[in-house]
Amino acid sequence: MTMSLRLLEYLEWKGVDYELLHHAFVTGSLRTAARAHVPGHRFAKPVVLKDEQGYLVAVVPASHRLDLDKLNRSLHRKLRMATEKEIADLFDDCSRGAIPPIAEAYGFDAAVDESLEASPDVYFEAGDHAELVHVTGDDFRYMMHSARHGHFSHPI
Repeated sequence: MTMSLRLLEYLEWKGVDYELLHHAFVTGSLRTAARAHVPGHRFAKPVVLKDEQGYLVAVVPASHRLDLDKLNRSLHRKLRMATEKEIADLFDDCSRGAIPPIAEAYGFDAAVDESLEASPDVYFEAGDHAELVHVTGDDFRYMMHSARHGHFSHPI
C-alpha cells in the first residue's frame, strides 16, 4: 500500500509541500519514529475517539499519552476510544494502525495537542507501515487550523 489516496488529494488540494519518507515495515508510533530516525515529539499520533456527537481525532506526539479525561473536560464531551473495526471502516484506504492524523481529509473534527505546534517540522503516517509524510511545522499548523487546540497529553 502507498500513501492514502484521501490524504494525497487533501495535501494537493491544500497546496501543502511534503516529503515522503520510506522506512522498513514497523508498527507502533514510537517504534516507527525510531525506525525512521524521527524524534517522537515531532511525530503526530492520531487517536480516534467517538461519542454521541460523532468521531473526533485527537492528535498527540508519539512520545506522549493522551489524557482522555482532560480532553473530555476541555471539550465538554464524553469521548471514548473507537473500536478497531470502526477505525478500519472510517479509514478504509489505510493499513490498520497506520492512519494519518489529518482528520479533515476524512471529514472528521480534530483536537491537536499544543506540544506539537511548536515543532519546526512534523512527521506522520502516510496510510501504511512503510512511509511517513514530513511537512513543515507551518504547514502542519495550517492543516490543523480548524482543530481544537489544548494541552491534553503527557510524556510517556
